[in-house]
Amino acid sequence: MSESTQHTGHPEHGEHHGHDHHAPMGHSSTVTWRMAASATLHCLTGCAIGEVLGMVIGTALGWSNTATIVLAVVLAFFFGYALTIVGLRKSGLGWRELVRLALAADTVSIIVMEIVDNGVMMVVPGAMDAGLTSGLFWGALAFALLVAFLVTTPINKWIIGKGKGHAVVHAYHH
Repeated sequence: MSESTQHTGHPEHGEHHGHDHHAPMGHSSTVTWRMAASATLHCLTGCAIGEVLGMVIGTALGWSNTATIVLAVVLAFFFGYALTIVGLRKSGLGWRELVRLALAADTVSIIVMEIVDNGVMMVVPGAMDAGLTSGLFWGALAFALLVAFLVTTPINKWIIGKGKGHAVVHAYHH
């Protein structure tokens, strides 16, 4: 058995899945932009659900910008992790392992995405105060999520290349 198959626990898959945490430095070259974009889109979906829901709830209740952003960030993490857990449920893993994998797969991606999209919302003049019926609010939010996707994708590519992030759940999707 080769060294790479000993570390992966999947001798039939070898290094194909990118789970060899002791892979050579060139390992990241096997990660495609498509893989990184797919992982980022997965995170973006959960973040967008949480962001939109948080912004809608906070704005509808007349909360301050700070309270609204805190709620949006908490919900973005919740839905980001939830989507990963739901996707892994058919793997037969227990809840503890599902949560551990979701945390390992999504935390860095969600942190970057939240910093970027909330930062963009804060710098677009009037976006946070525009209200739910305003095109400015929804346009700024869509723009913020797009910028977050564009910034996070290369970060996810690098993380996956290191055998981290979404690489840790890749084998469970097959």
